[in-house]
Amino acid sequence: MPSLDSLKSQRTLDAGGKTYHYFSLPDAAKTLGDLDKLPMSLKVLLENLLRWEDDVTVTRDDLSALADWLKERRSDREIQYRPARVLMQDFTGVPAVVDLAAMRAAVAEAGGDPQKINPLSPVDLVIDHSVMVDKFATPSAFEENVEIEMERNGERYAFLRWGQKAFDNFQVVPPGTGICHQVNLEYLGRTVWTKEEDGKTFAFLDTLVGTDSHTTMINGLGVLGWGVGGIEAEAAMLGQPVSMLIPEVIGFKLTGKLREGITATDLVLTVTQMLRKKGVVGKFVEFYGDGLADLPLADRATIANMAPEYGATCGFFPVDDITLDYLRLSGRPQEAIELVETYCKAQGLWREQGHEPVFTDSLSLDMSTVEASLAGPKRPQDRVELPKVPAAFNDFLGLRLKPAPKEEGRLENEGGGGVAVGNADQVDGIDYEYEGSTHRLRDGAVVIAAITSCTNTSNPSVMMAAGLVAKKAVEKGLQRKPWVKSSLAPGSKVVTEYFQAAGLTSYLDTLGFELVGYGCTTCIGNSGPLPDPIEKAVQQGDLTVASVLSGNRNFEGRVHPLVRTNWLASPPLVVAYALAGTVKVDLSSESLGNDKDGNPVYLRDIWPTQKEIADAVQKVDATMFRKEYADVFAGDEKWQAISVPEAETYVWQDDSTYIQHPPFFEGIAGDPPRVQDIHDARILALLGDSVTTDHISPAGNIKADSPAGRYLREHGVEPRDFNSYGSRRGNHEVMMRGTFANIRIRNEMLEDEGGVTIHVPSGEKMAIYDAAMKYQEANTPLVIFAGKEYGTGSSRDWAAKGTNLLGVKAVIAESFERIHRSNLVGMGVLPLQFKDGQDRKSLQLTGKETITLTGIDGVELRPHMPIGLEITREDGSREQTELLCRIDTLNEVEYFKAGGILHYVLRSLLAA
Repeated sequence: MPSLDSLKSQRTLDAGGKTYHYFSLPDAAKTLGDLDKLPMSLKVLLENLLRWEDDVTVTRDDLSALADWLKERRSDREIQYRPARVLMQDFTGVPAVVDLAAMRAAVAEAGGDPQKINPLSPVDLVIDHSVMVDKFATPSAFEENVEIEMERNGERYAFLRWGQKAFDNFQVVPPGTGICHQVNLEYLGRTVWTKEEDGKTFAFLDTLVGTDSHTTMINGLGVLGWGVGGIEAEAAMLGQPVSMLIPEVIGFKLTGKLREGITATDLVLTVTQMLRKKGVVGKFVEFYGDGLADLPLADRATIANMAPEYGATCGFFPVDDITLDYLRLSGRPQEAIELVETYCKAQGLWREQGHEPVFTDSLSLDMSTVEASLAGPKRPQDRVELPKVPAAFNDFLGLRLKPAPKEEGRLENEGGGGVAVGNADQVDGIDYEYEGSTHRLRDGAVVIAAITSCTNTSNPSVMMAAGLVAKKAVEKGLQRKPWVKSSLAPGSKVVTEYFQAAGLTSYLDTLGFELVGYGCTTCIGNSGPLPDPIEKAVQQGDLTVASVLSGNRNFEGRVHPLVRTNWLASPPLVVAYALAGTVKVDLSSESLGNDKDGNPVYLRDIWPTQKEIADAVQKVDATMFRKEYADVFAGDEKWQAISVPEAETYVWQDDSTYIQHPPFFEGIAGDPPRVQDIHDARILALLGDSVTTDHISPAGNIKADSPAGRYLREHGVEPRDFNSYGSRRGNHEVMMRGTFANIRIRNEMLEDEGGVTIHVPSGEKMAIYDAAMKYQEANTPLVIFAGKEYGTGSSRDWAAKGTNLLGVKAVIAESFERIHRSNLVGMGVLPLQFKDGQDRKSLQLTGKETITLTGIDGVELRPHMPIGLEITREDGSREQTELLCRIDTLNEVEYFKAGGILHYVLRSLLAA
């Protein structure tokens, strides 16, 4: 119960013919002080704390700390945040449901009631990460890909159907519907949430956490949400608050308007580069300024979507008339729209022209200065202006060039443009035959052109621009180059509706951009195989080829294992590069090809005007959204035909290679083991900067000769049926074998690329998994050393789970990305940070040392305390220094002592 001096002041408001109860921020401000200049994103946190104030988990001091933030523009106060709901996608959702099923099994084994394990907050899981681009550039591609998807993932989908029936507050959006963030933006998100309680209807802000880092997309709708690992999300849905420090908030002022020919994608790549350079990891970014009045909500969502790429916890946009316009367009009920306006104005959460909150720091951008851009070749923050793409590619090529045999002759159909500096040996490329014709593939050839990802397919302006580019190209007689694997994978069926309404579908089809599925596809690494002759040509010539995709991630090894350079671009530029067939042509000045009369055609000749785009966007209307979301949870006949048992606890199948009972909760009924210092640990890997969660736990292809591939073959699975790491996240045996198995990861203990290490006692080179198992047999603890931004990228809980199962007790890095650091703590792995001036290189580590870490003893452990590091070298000499403990909150200390956050929750439930 709240204390007598609680700031809770319950008021009512009328909207849409109904009366709503709410807790008033203006009333709280009478005691806390003027909140007008507080960033809108922090007002959302304040409203959340006010609603949950109970004098136990949320106190008057917590509320005062948020108000006092204005004095220092930062705070070291830890708060307990309770989001209204949880969003999941299937790659991260399946292991989360596996954990819930394992927790139910553990409760039942301990003699408790399995129903204690049930989501207390609404959970929506959208199946969007499983469809692959197996079939493309054919009218039947969509149907065939869905058929393959259902066949590949039958076990997983049956398991999710069981979860849908077994758990309360758990809904599943079936496959073939859309991408979770686009479905969230277009349908699930409400901006203002409501709940019936004690005979009253309460209104409060829509807030969420999601098991995908791009959950931040919903920030464009004025909904505060960000990505967490599945581990943290499970705890949240089981009633555990999200423990966090009140964040710093960086203001980003937008002024002006985009110029003719510049897209929202160009804007977001510019914003991403600026914010990554600024340094916003672990901070909120809030957009403000009068430029917002001319920034459509779809553009806001595109910018918000990329928050993980610029490193922020979220990229928040306040509520205003643009928000209401989008709610109206996307078919939300009128009473809900009226509630959003009335509630936000009553709470001081409505953006007024000229309003400028106080921020920790700020930066600004005049949108009229934005240039046409791509990002690449391997990081989303590496923006390259369109004319400079060939030079950027040549720079990359020069770094990894290897001599290849020169072949005589030259064909008219060449993949790749001009000649790279110092690349004389490969100027002629490799000949290949495909569909009855001979072509030549060269460095720089665009072998994948994918309109994909929620980032851009949620935005009608850039999607219509792509359709119009296709229309003009077809009318001039242009075709995509024959080595380009082209695909169209929208984030919702609404896109199909408005392409049809605008008369653009046939033109996209003609260029090979037929619908391949409604899902993440290429952006998540589900690009599918390249045609066999092209794959062989790439391998034969050791060619450096390219993908161009309208996605948000282009990390090494993510899109396709043979494609070394990957470029993020707007959908219309994806179409343009499919026509050009190479990234070694300057599309701003060189031709894409010749028209029917043999005249050169330039990008400017087929690029639509803003008016043409605006006219096409007018075809989008609310009826399309209402139609496609009318029965969004029903699924097609195949989904409805999946039969599952009605059982409280899951019946595990020993022979399943998709779903296995994980070992995390074995012996949970006893007391947790005491946290102790780590003595004489071995180094499993020495890693560099920007090691992503894709490097740590890949989502894509499983190599036949990898530990995971060997496991699957031993269990009767043929390589053609391996599917992907992402699809097998319900099986810990596959995933622990896949940890650090990315083909592009570089362990500095040796020169080889890929997931290998040196097993120091024997001196043998072997797969990291195999070495870890040898160390486990000898009861030898393990540590990882790394550089800056360790764990950047997706909110991939298996990057922490796999690390735990390999026997790694601590990860020591120069800095951590927010979600992965939290996930490590949540799995009982200790994140430690070098103090300024030190790193693995200054300590001259080779990987052959033994490591002792002191000060971890459970009695002493506290946030940000110093941890002793003792290095014993091969010659027996020792060196001592201190590290910073990156357990950041008191709650995290308790989670770590319990062995992890889910262990803490489960022990609490068993004790209740």
